[in-house]
Amino acid sequence: MRTRFCGRSGLSVSDVGLGTLTWGRDTDEHEAEDMLRHFVDAGGNLIEIAPTHGDGAAVDVLGSLISTVSRNQLVIALRGGAHLDASTKWRASAARGDMLASLDDALARWHTDFVDLWLAEFTPHIPVDETLSALEVAWRSGRARYVGIAHASAWTAASASTRAALAGMPVVALEDSWSLLDRGLESQVFAPARSAGMGILAHSPLACGVLTGKYRHATPPDSRAASPHLRYTVERYLDPALSGTLNALERAAQGLDRTSMDVALAWVRDAEGVASAIVGPRTVRQLDQLLECQDPLPEQIRTVLSEVSDPRVD
Repeated sequence: MRTRFCGRSGLSVSDVGLGTLTWGRDTDEHEAEDMLRHFVDAGGNLIEIAPTHGDGAAVDVLGSLISTVSRNQLVIALRGGAHLDASTKWRASAARGDMLASLDDALARWHTDFVDLWLAEFTPHIPVDETLSALEVAWRSGRARYVGIAHASAWTAASASTRAALAGMPVVALEDSWSLLDRGLESQVFAPARSAGMGILAHSPLACGVLTGKYRHATPPDSRAASPHLRYTVERYLDPALSGTLNALERAAQGLDRTSMDVALAWVRDAEGVASAIVGPRTVRQLDQLLECQDPLPEQIRTVLSEVSDPRVD
């Protein structure tokens, strides 16, 4: 894997990041340990995690594994904060108290005193300034070495970046989903973020597995779409209206003698402004297949896929 600076910052991240959505639930601790080792051995460093991943278990799993590799080999990106609701389920929260409590809890479980990157997720009922104040406290105290934002509208991203800059706190990253099947935010959010100096962390570059071609004829019993916990992440990508993009991807892959997964990942990973494409394999085998995808796309193929998948094109 290659490493890149995240936007106009000194934060260096691997061009493929490892997501932990399934850790502690669909991926047990032993599988996660093997996955982490394979990822680091292949030159990866970016680990993306949220307090809600694995129904709250992912933070504990990473805590049990962090000593199996050197801490300076990892760039840990923590996304958002969380609180326990009345049913004792972890729910995302952008409130200052929940944000700081989640950060301190994660640092204690990871036996470390800092997170490399802390990404704020904003919610309509919590003022942007309140959420940003939690990031500023952590950044000024050194508990968060860099800060960024995730899943923000164009207006919120611009507002947060401006307000953070006024406080002297640079926002270095923007995380959101991005793939050949999910380009709605591209011009409204990603382009302004790049102009503001943020690096793009593109999660779900394979559209939760749909761009691998595994759902073309049926739903595999061991797939996300068959999982009661993960089905919701896949359903929006199974729209028949997206079949034209899938057909074009399959033809491109055949012409290049590559897999659809390889081509779809390369389209995201090597796009302008992308610091890292964050994948979410559930098994070591899936991760190893992803790590084999290293070659860039011919520019002509990239252009054709961009045109075919453009949501503005009827």
